[in-house]
Amino acid sequence: MDQLTVPAPVRTRLVEVVVPVHNEQRVLAESVRRLHAYLTGTFPYAFRVTIADNASTDGTWRIALDLSRELPHVHAVHLDAKGRGRALRRVWSESAADVVAYMDVDLSTDLDAFLPLVAPLLSGHSDLAIGTRLSRGANVVRGPRRELISRTYNLMLRGAMGAGFSDAQCGFKAVRTEIAQALLPAVEDEEWFFDTELLLLAERHGLRIHEVPVDWVDDPDSRVDILRTVMDDLKGMARVARRTLSGPARLPVPPRVGNARLPGGMARQLPGFVVIGLVSTLAHLLLFVALRLLVPAVVANGVALVVTAVANTAANRRFTFGVTGRAGALRHQLEGGLTLVAGLALSTGGLALLGLLVPDASTAAEIAAVTAANALATLVRFLLLRAWVFHPRRVKEATR
Repeated sequence: MDQLTVPAPVRTRLVEVVVPVHNEQRVLAESVRRLHAYLTGTFPYAFRVTIADNASTDGTWRIALDLSRELPHVHAVHLDAKGRGRALRRVWSESAADVVAYMDVDLSTDLDAFLPLVAPLLSGHSDLAIGTRLSRGANVVRGPRRELISRTYNLMLRGAMGAGFSDAQCGFKAVRTEIAQALLPAVEDEEWFFDTELLLLAERHGLRIHEVPVDWVDDPDSRVDILRTVMDDLKGMARVARRTLSGPARLPVPPRVGNARLPGGMARQLPGFVVIGLVSTLAHLLLFVALRLLVPAVVANGVALVVTAVANTAANRRFTFGVTGRAGALRHQLEGGLTLVAGLALSTGGLALLGLLVPDASTAAEIAAVTAANALATLVRFLLLRAWVFHPRRVKEATR
């Protein structure tokens, strides 16, 4: 029997992979050689690897130049200012590839996920693609501290910002170049919040985001300032919420999503709910911390939730759902109080679980647990307020 000969793939599509680096001489050469060998041996499309050095002060730039001379399809770009977002903006905005992507220089994500990441973009099925460490099919090795911070942050995005994607921070993403270049002018952040802002903006315009479960191993020598990154992310969320209130950005998105719409009334209601939710969350945390000095965590959480829920319901009644006057106000507060049960159950359960897992948990850990549970409860609360408490038909009946 004649042996079947399979022709080599025709590499007519181009994918540009950006590796942003800042003082990464420790791992740069090994990682880029490994990435280049993998793409050369297994990737069925043409590729280009761009090392984007953002203001390194060690030997990173020299190594990047050496690699660009040594390896075909490897290029190096130097920026005079720090910032992962700044590096990606520079390369993506100038790229002529069909798809642009990036991955962390430590290659924490298994490279076998790269083809599944970019394939839906090359086929036109999706507009953006992200690796996710938080889905059922992911296999992740990392410490409990990073796990807690990551899950809390992503719960806040889903609860307070209405995000539909599961993992905003995984350093393994790809975008169709035409989409990236349409979105970039509206993305303000130049550092770690860049990814999240890009994804929120994409969702806001009805773009399709594909998620790929990844195998991911934490780099124990990571030098990311976690506290500063968290604070910058929270500031970024507040800024995006404020911008959402000012009206939609006018971006040249593809025609198929140009007429995409949220369910009736939601586009007007969501911005107000997000801002009120952020203020309520901050007030709850401040009250929780103050009460925690006097009473147990569960009691402090319950009191803080009750106090902020009354103000939250009143504010959403007036500003989110546009209900004025006294008619039905008491019923709205009572029903709004029932929606509080979801938040109380989730946050109390989170504190109880934390107490079982970490009997001597710090106040910071308690705050993180309460924040994560309340972020999830916020989404449930919005749906209940919209579909039940302030449903237009019930509001109309109450004012007759």
